[in-house]
Amino acid sequence: MGNSLQDQLLKAGLVSKQQAKQLRAAKRKKRRQQASKTEREIAQRARQAAAQKAARDRALNRQREEAARRRAEAHELRQLIHQHRIARADGEIAFYFQDGKTLKHLYVNAEQRRAIAQGKLAVVRQDQCYELLPAEIAARIRKRRPELILVLHQETHKAAASEEDPYAEYSVPDDLMW
Repeated sequence: MGNSLQDQLLKAGLVSKQQAKQLRAAKRKKRRQQASKTEREIAQRARQAAAQKAARDRALNRQREEAARRRAEAHELRQLIHQHRIARADGEIAFYFQDGKTLKHLYVNAEQRRAIAQGKLAVVRQDQCYELLPAEIAARIRKRRPELILVLHQETHKAAASEEDPYAEYSVPDDLMW
């Protein structure tokens, strides 16, 4: 019984040597085709996995580049504010302004308060503190991150006043306290 069916058929004379060779060759060919088919499937899966990994890597790189760009922009704005801030050491008048839903205040002198009211100075948030900046610098910051500008009054022109306004010819004093 150690003989295979093919050997038994060959001994019995039902199959010739030529036919047995052809059957073995066909069997081998079929096994190779199946092996190459599975190899092709494995290679296809590997290519798909590599493409997916490359796509994930590109997305991750874009996220990292965007985060680095935001950090660089924040650092640049922080430096801009730090270089152009106006000292408030001698401030004795409280200037109140709104930051989100809370009411905050800065101590400024009378000249600084007048400049804020005229739109020449602006109040800017830097991290956890507030700074005074010239309006030109605040306008540059507003282009990049408008949420940092808390107070920047636009200069009012008398020509822009409505003709129907009965109080247009009266000016409001800058030092008016409510």
